[in-house]
Amino acid sequence: MVATVKIAVLGAQGVGKSAIVRQFLYNEFSEVCAPTTARRVYLPAVVMNGHVHDLQIMDFPPITAFPVNTLQEWADVCCRGLRSVHAYILVYDICCFDSFEYIKTIRQQILETRVIGTSETPIIIVGNKRDLQRGRVIPRWNVSNLVKKTWKCGYIECSAKYNWHILLLFSELLKSVGCARCKHVHTTIRFQGALRRNRCTIM
Repeated sequence: MVATVKIAVLGAQGVGKSAIVRQFLYNEFSEVCAPTTARRVYLPAVVMNGHVHDLQIMDFPPITAFPVNTLQEWADVCCRGLRSVHAYILVYDICCFDSFEYIKTIRQQILETRVIGTSETPIIIVGNKRDLQRGRVIPRWNVSNLVKKTWKCGYIECSAKYNWHILLLFSELLKSVGCARCKHVHTTIRFQGALRRNRCTIM
């Protein structure tokens, strides 16, 4: 039995987090922005380096604060399962300073309120809308330096619209949660090839 990797995707309204998930799963993008108002759960299985990995991707609507305990987590239907995931993807819009401040706050709350013994839960910061980089509000080097050196998190920029670095994001995420078979030197290349050929190998 393959253990299921639980992933939470968080971000402010309009940053494109749902677009990232749908591009990864279905290889599609819509120009129409449909706000996420409820938690959406996807259960794909992906093939990486010849091995199957079951994922549970939870796309959450914007939350006012990370739940401080299990009671608060399950009292709010939008937050259910948020404290028990194996990894967090925090998405911001590179053209919106407020969206970066949002994930900055959520990251800090995650570190302060997660259950004891899970402090090493991977957090990947994702700068979406790279295709609009002329409107970037914070220099890429500044963000990358802060995230990698100070926050000790992974950092990836992507474009959900053009499917750029979407596969790389999930490849890096699987490696960060400790999938033993995902740590080969050419993992990303093999992962991308497999998913492109088989449309993400959804099972």
